[in-house]
Amino acid sequence: MKTNIGVFFGGRSTEHEISVISANQAMHAIDRDKYDVTPIYISKQGKYYTGDALFDIANYRDLPALLEKCTQVYMEPSYGDYNLYRVKKPMFGSAVLTTLDVVIPVLHGSNVEDGIFEGVLETIGIPYAGCNTLASANGMDKITMKMILRECGVPVIDYVWFTDKEWFKKRDEIIANIEEKIGYPVIVKPANLGSSVGIGRAADRAQLVEKIEVAEKYSSRLIVEHMVDNLKEINCSVLGDCDEYESSVLEEPIKSAEILSYEDKYMGGTKGAKGMQASQKRIPAELPEDVTERIRFLAGETFRVLGCHGVSRIDFIIDDDSKEIYVNEINTIPGSLSFYLWEATGLSFDKLMDRLVRLALKRKREQGQKTVSYDQNIFSLSGGAKGGVKGAKAPKR
Repeated sequence: MKTNIGVFFGGRSTEHEISVISANQAMHAIDRDKYDVTPIYISKQGKYYTGDALFDIANYRDLPALLEKCTQVYMEPSYGDYNLYRVKKPMFGSAVLTTLDVVIPVLHGSNVEDGIFEGVLETIGIPYAGCNTLASANGMDKITMKMILRECGVPVIDYVWFTDKEWFKKRDEIIANIEEKIGYPVIVKPANLGSSVGIGRAADRAQLVEKIEVAEKYSSRLIVEHMVDNLKEINCSVLGDCDEYESSVLEEPIKSAEILSYEDKYMGGTKGAKGMQASQKRIPAELPEDVTERIRFLAGETFRVLGCHGVSRIDFIIDDDSKEIYVNEINTIPGSLSFYLWEATGLSFDKLMDRLVRLALKRKREQGQKTVSYDQNIFSLSGGAKGGVKGAKAPKR
């Protein structure tokens, strides 16, 4: 029997539609002679659906009609249960629709790429490709990501961070700290979103306040970074696990404004979004060899110190004045799974998907060799149940 891959996409995220596009590309790239594919679409309300109609991207233009053709399903949060169950159980027969062997999440943004969905998969114990809960959470949050990278000697741009509640309580203090520590111009970002959502440039105090008030609508944690005016943006993908990985060729996205916008990334100047490969870019990026190798090294270091797995994309900024190189952010589940970078490196999309499956199964085997419980029943020990925790007395009633 062929391995059944469950591809999860959509989700309660501002990047919902981009996830649909990326997943559709990935599902069509999987070798059907080797694998079965089960699409699982997560609606914006958090409900799961499956069905063959999900394979056709044109069907998403009329979502209610699409979901009418699909079956609503769920997974039990029980360890070892890899079944996909029908929500509406049949009068006769099994409630099990199919059984998954491995999961490939193609989910972008908050509530799905930030470790929340990965935690569900960890609870079930099913093999899955991509970063685990910890790496996903750290990679998604730009603040903790930068803290970890800086601690490990990976260069990041100077920044100030704060919460939305701190902003309302001590706005003047935060503004003064930003102006003293990094100065203008700055770039304001929600800490845990991608795809350029909620991001804005500020050249003075009035613009700073305006951009922060936009960003805080999307996230409770906010980050303000020094804005490199004369910059070059470079991206590199990394594939593997944190102990054994390889870096792709580099790309230089071409932006239409000061900041690479949502439209730049996904619309590619066309009416129909086709994912990250639709955006305009130079592949490979035109850089000196020593700069290329430095960026590829830093991409691998970022992947390693964050404990990543599967395929990620690390985005860099080069200050064309100082020639300094900085890690800007990591995308633990990149748009289009960065397949276009791997094709340029010599790995076809179907082979990339095959590698992700094998990485998922390898990690599951390695996890199976670890001790996860201590084989000792403390309740059988003398006085164990009576004495309570460390001999504490039970409260009187």
